[in-house]
Amino acid sequence: MIGAMTTWSVIGRAMFQSPLQGDVEMVQMGIALSLSLCLPWCQWRGAHIFVDFFTQSASPKTVSRLDALGSVLLALMYAVLSWRSAAGAAVAYESFEATMILGLPMWWAYACLAPGLALAALVAMVQAWRLAQGRSLTDSQGEASA
Repeated sequence: MIGAMTTWSVIGRAMFQSPLQGDVEMVQMGIALSLSLCLPWCQWRGAHIFVDFFTQSASPKTVSRLDALGSVLLALMYAVLSWRSAAGAAVAYESFEATMILGLPMWWAYACLAPGLALAALVAMVQAWRLAQGRSLTDSQGEASA
C-alpha cells in the first residue's frame, strides 16, 4: 500500500507535475506503525544485532546472564518508549495537533506506537526470565529440536 502510494506520487510528480497530496505524512505514519508492530516479533525471534566481541571467550553461563541483563534493559527501554508514546498521544489529542497537509490528527500515530512497544517490552521480559533460568532463547519459542 505504502509502496503503491509512493509510486503514484512519484509518477504524478514526474509526468503531470501533480504529486499525491499528503503522501509523505501517510508514509511516515505507516512506517511508524509498521516499525512498532514489528519490534515484538523481532525481539521474539532474537533478530536484533548482537555484538559478541567481548563475550567470545566467555562461558555459556556468563553469556546467558549478560543476555538476560540485556533483555531487561531492552524491556525497560521499550516500556519507557511505550509510556512516552501514550503520553504524547494524550498531549497531541488535547492540543488538536494535526499533520500539515492533510490535517490528520497526530495522536493516532502516537497511539499506534504504544501497544507494539509495550508488547515488545513484555516479550523482552519473558526472554530475560527464561535466560535467567538458564534456558536458551530457542527453548522459549518452542523451536528446540528433539
